[in-house]
Amino acid sequence: MSFDLETLRDAIAEHGTVARVVVADTRGSVPREVGASMLVWDGGQAGTIGGGALEYEAAKQALTGNAIRVKPLGPSLGQCCGGSVTLITEVFTDAPDVSDTFARRVTGETSKPLAIARAEAKARNGSEPKTALADGWLVEPVQTACVPLWIYGAGHVGRALVDTIAPLPHVAITWVDTGPDRFPTTDVTVLPAANPADAVQLAPSEAHHLILTYSHALDLEICHQLLNHSFAFAGLIGSATKWARFRSRLKKLGHQDAQIARITCPIGDPALGKHPQAIAVGVTSRLLLSLRRQTLGKDIAL
Repeated sequence: MSFDLETLRDAIAEHGTVARVVVADTRGSVPREVGASMLVWDGGQAGTIGGGALEYEAAKQALTGNAIRVKPLGPSLGQCCGGSVTLITEVFTDAPDVSDTFARRVTGETSKPLAIARAEAKARNGSEPKTALADGWLVEPVQTACVPLWIYGAGHVGRALVDTIAPLPHVAITWVDTGPDRFPTTDVTVLPAANPADAVQLAPSEAHHLILTYSHALDLEICHQLLNHSFAFAGLIGSATKWARFRSRLKKLGHQDAQIARITCPIGDPALGKHPQAIAVGVTSRLLLSLRRQTLGKDIAL
């Protein structure tokens, strides 16, 4: 988990004063990990630190000012986790000027602790920074890049995928289909296109693509266009039979076997079944595992 500068900046632009609550430390059994965060403004909030009474109390107190609070997750909160969390609350009216890490004093008047300085030094030397709390100071890695994920098709599977993946950090979705009426109300970037295959040329070279339109012919054309365009990953919904036919047709269109093999079909986890939500769970699971293992921007095996 990391400090999402862009999301905070957007929230401030829309709502003015915004509080950010982050899990800075944990003990025992807790609902969320260190680094989980939420934003709170007058009349609303986004993100989650675990839900329930813990989140309700934290949101109610968030706009009262910067604070460090240790919350036991026991009878006083009506929660039975048994552990405790340390929550950092900070109130922002402007987005901070930060780079790879964000180290700051939250409360008190102490100078920068050695543990925080060491965390910054490790980050400068190429080590992955981690959220750390010491003597009223907090340091976090800054999320500076998102994985661009292009999804073609706003049918049942496409909608299930967007519903499942969109709330995740580190992923920026562009959703492509043939007309505005194909999309439900959503916060992701939608791109209506008379021919979705023409949209491929607009995608950045490091984008990841999931192809699941209502038409096999359209799926094939998108695959063809992708093989003529740089991409980090391409996944196609379908069976082994569909993929065998596509491989043959793509070869006739001039693509070499090594190129064609860069497209993954089927996507997700076939053992989970073919229900749209099951496909979405399988794809998202592999995406999350890859995001944990790899640096953002590298290949993701969905």
